[in-house]
Amino acid sequence: MLGEVLTAAVTPFRPDGSVNYETYADLCVHLVEHGSDGVVVAGTTGESPTLTDDERLELVATAVDAVGDRATVIAGTGTYSTAHSVHLTERAHGLGAHGFLVVTPYYNKPPQRGIVEHFKAIAAASDRPIVVYNIPGRVVVNIEPETIAELAGIPTVAAVKQANDDLEQARRIVEETRLALYAGDDNLIFPFLELGGVGGVCVHTHLWGPQVKEMIRLHRAGDVEGARAIDRELAPAYELLKVATNPIAIKAALAMTGWELGRVRLPLVEADEGERGRIRACLERGGVLSGAAAASARG
Repeated sequence: MLGEVLTAAVTPFRPDGSVNYETYADLCVHLVEHGSDGVVVAGTTGESPTLTDDERLELVATAVDAVGDRATVIAGTGTYSTAHSVHLTERAHGLGAHGFLVVTPYYNKPPQRGIVEHFKAIAAASDRPIVVYNIPGRVVVNIEPETIAELAGIPTVAAVKQANDDLEQARRIVEETRLALYAGDDNLIFPFLELGGVGGVCVHTHLWGPQVKEMIRLHRAGDVEGARAIDRELAPAYELLKVATNPIAIKAALAMTGWELGRVRLPLVEADEGERGRIRACLERGGVLSGAAAASARG
């Protein structure tokens, strides 16, 4: 298993807009020391659409060097081009990534049989595990349960990151395939655990990692009500992620807690004053900011 809590890490930028690899290494270490079993590099949260190939791959190398001996490093290598995805997967394999997050091809809207062929081609590039990333809200196309069952026939396809709140589809992944089910939306972790899911590929674990890890531990141990209570306590974290398009809100939240991560890259824009107020309120209610820290964040 690749881990229960995988954090899709943000990408830090310097004032001039270049990637800050030193801070990225520090962030990876922090995440692993605060509840994460692994990090996902250059996913949506890492602003992958605005990264060059060289930047993506240097981030993979940085994560492997920083935490690869004690945590899993999952490289985001999926794009809407099969050939490009194969190239990135081959390169990330060579850098030591433990697995690959491959999103449904976006924009060109392939038929289901095209999705299967896409994953077969990528799987031929490495013998390491692939996490299928099904996120119809961003890519328009949903990977149907029958297609996921077909993907499960590819030996290196190991898991599904399901950013889709259709619990019946999630149940079918668990019951009808050998694939590990990860929540792709943070508020789905508990419902997916109830169905037999493994955990989540998360964003809020930048700030609430230990709580999420404990929620999963309790559920595994049979303390469903204890896990449910933590899920309820995490409501401000779930609300925070809805304030603005990811990763705008989480980057603003991290800045309020002392991380110097730079701005988001266009076409994303910084959280405005109203959004910052809502983000700060979520951090206060979620126990991340209080007292002097909250006052400082207001500045």
